[in-house]
Amino acid sequence: MDYIKKQLPDSLTKTGGIMLVMGILILIMAFIFTPQRAFFDYLWIYLFMVSIAVGSLALVALEYLVGATWSTPFRRISEIFASMIPVLVILAIPLFFGIHDLFHWSHAEVVEHDAVLTAKSPYLNVEFFTARTFFCLLIWIMFFFLITRNSQKQDEDGDVKYTKRNITLSTIFAPLFIVTITIAAIDWAMSLEPHWFSTIFGVYYFAGTVIAALAATTFASVKLKEGGYLDSALGNDSFYSLGTLMFAFNIFWAYIAFSQFILIWYADLPEETFWLIHRWDGSWKFVSLSLLFFHFIIPFLILVGRNAKTNLQLLKVMAPWMLAAHALDLYWLIFPTLFVGNASFGWQELSFPLVVIGLSMVVFKMSANKKNLMAVKDPKMQAGLDFHL
Repeated sequence: MDYIKKQLPDSLTKTGGIMLVMGILILIMAFIFTPQRAFFDYLWIYLFMVSIAVGSLALVALEYLVGATWSTPFRRISEIFASMIPVLVILAIPLFFGIHDLFHWSHAEVVEHDAVLTAKSPYLNVEFFTARTFFCLLIWIMFFFLITRNSQKQDEDGDVKYTKRNITLSTIFAPLFIVTITIAAIDWAMSLEPHWFSTIFGVYYFAGTVIAALAATTFASVKLKEGGYLDSALGNDSFYSLGTLMFAFNIFWAYIAFSQFILIWYADLPEETFWLIHRWDGSWKFVSLSLLFFHFIIPFLILVGRNAKTNLQLLKVMAPWMLAAHALDLYWLIFPTLFVGNASFGWQELSFPLVVIGLSMVVFKMSANKKNLMAVKDPKMQAGLDFHL
């Protein structure tokens, strides 16, 4: 390898810090003037950050599980995005102050006079909800530190024992990831409308999470390669599988979304259909149609060709496109509970891009300063650099 560690520019921290401060100021104003809406905006931010951070750790574990070589040059970038997991603990705290603003089931007087919520109360209660959240955070943090510590130690001596340890850890983490990401989806998103349920909802959020993590890694990898921060031997062919996985999981997301829709539509049960009807009322129908085209049809047509997946300029556009599509998807999941009848986008929602982008830039720069941007002594690294179609 001819990789030489270079420090990322300080402008990354400065620009990200400015955006983050602006986003926080908007959030503070939102909490002062429209507190309930502010909590929904904050939940939107939080679920998006969970997708990037936990999804990136899942990509790292997936590489170890399947023994992939093509992804080895990119693994450290996913690890850096996963370094936002400890931040999720801090970000979760304000959400608990907004439980009553967000969740209908958290009001005891409402549950008492609602047969459906009474039946669900053994699961949907504040104490158990809090315990599940911290269980998920504990699992994510524990495996993040264990897996990334082994990966970084391998940079010192190249011992294959660290790879073997991470294979074992990834084998344990994989089912726990599925369980915890499902719990997070059900608790923080599906329970916003507690009379509704979907047995496929966890898979739906999982698909969007993987897309977001792949898109973040793809965009950062292209930018770092263009800036000369990665090994010069890393060719365009190495990006093919990133583009392919982004394309494939987007099809998977569409399949799950359609499966959920068609089953609810075909059964035509009032306790299920109202959730979709809310997303077709008023201006929400335009958001729903936008999601179809923006999240599936347009990316499908653009990424379907083989050459598109090795075109770095195209990937540099489509990766943030898919991140924006995931943000729109989460907006579509969360906000019909607040804005019944018509969608709304105001100055409060400007906090989302500012906080998400700003925080990601700051954390990425801080984490990247402490480690190599490539796993320089991983036994699979040379095979990854030599990858050709």
